[in-house]
Amino acid sequence: MRIDIMTLFPEMCERVLDESIIGRARRNGIISVECHNIRDYTADKHRHVDDMPYGGGQGMLMKPEPIEACFNAISAQCSSRPFLIYMSPKGKVFNQNIARQLLGMENICLLCGHYEGIDQRVIDSMVDMELSVGDYVLTGGEMPALIVTDAVCRMVPGVLAENVCFEEESHYAGLLEHQQYTRPPVWNGMSVPEELLSGHHERIAQWKRLNALEQTAKYRPDLLDDAALSPSEILFLRQKQLI
Repeated sequence: MRIDIMTLFPEMCERVLDESIIGRARRNGIISVECHNIRDYTADKHRHVDDMPYGGGQGMLMKPEPIEACFNAISAQCSSRPFLIYMSPKGKVFNQNIARQLLGMENICLLCGHYEGIDQRVIDSMVDMELSVGDYVLTGGEMPALIVTDAVCRMVPGVLAENVCFEEESHYAGLLEHQQYTRPPVWNGMSVPEELLSGHHERIAQWKRLNALEQTAKYRPDLLDDAALSPSEILFLRQKQLI
């Protein structure tokens, strides 16, 4: 898949995207993530990307022309028009289900706002989806765009060593992840659960499932509303007095 990021700070995005798992996947050609400087698509000699908002108000607003020109240039490089997402505090809150939906798309373009945001006409005529990463305000859309990129790209086959690396993680299957332990088996008087030391695959799998249910019931009980629970799992949670 290909993801394009439209931003005023491409170097900021590149520093993150060049590191760790995503950076390695880019270098190996498993994913394509390109950062584009919106300022490169301005028409005036001072390269203005913002202007005063009509009606007054605090701050400046990003102009529509450079955004449109940047997006048109990206579209010309793709086999089909990219799905354009504006990172906005007004948007739908990003979650794992949305990440899975985006994974199925060939081309995604993420638009990073700055200052007081972007001209509404861009949103009305070009944007396919507005996304937020939470109920708080940041100085720009770069960090949210990087979060979306990371969440989607790590599910692309070949980015992680095995699909199980993300299939057992929190939220992927609708539950929080089970607790994790490593060596030594006893540390500061605390022992690793005996099921994980048993070497019995079925017993280990059952412990992981029940522990994931327990963690979800404790920390995110709202997620259980959509979970498919067996009668024995419901009984387990009731015995734990978690439902």
